Amino acid sequence: MKTSYLARYALLLALAMVLSYVESQIPLSLAVPGVKLGVTNLVVIFALYRLGTKEAWMLSLVRVVLVSLTFGNAYSFWYSLAGAVLSLAVMTVLRRLHWLGDLGVSVAGAVCHNLGQIAVAMVVLRSTAVVYYLPVLLASGVAAGVCIGAVAAVLVRRIVW
Repeated sequence: MKTSYLARYALLLALAMVLSYVESQIPLSLAVPGVKLGVTNLVVIFALYRLGTKEAWMLSLVRVVLVSLTFGNAYSFWYSLAGAVLSLAVMTVLRRLHWLGDLGVSVAGAVCHNLGQIAVAMVVLRSTAVVYYLPVLLASGVAAGVCIGAVAAVLVRRIVW
């Protein structure tokens, strides 16, 4: 493995961790737990388009583990992992199929992240009552996905990697 590649990968991982921490300090609950901007997804989308699928997966999974160990707990790990895996799986497929552009891939990822977290909440709480949060989470996911996707598209095009 080249040293420059490893340094870039480590830089993206550090950036993802910093953005996760910063995002955790921004209160956006909107009366529904789990509403976030998803700024860490900037790094994941950049990695998906600039480094490749395998690298984006490793970056995302390592970030989930490190952020959970550093700033979270066992519950936050499972919520984050479910959201990250479902989100990245859908973004990977959509990117390969070329059905949607950068913006659409980001929106689909944001929405699927919320769906993954709702699924974990249903298991943890042993209740389907959390499904009532879904409309707000989906709306916020679409809005965040558009914003993050627009910024990510600019970064992917302008940053030479």
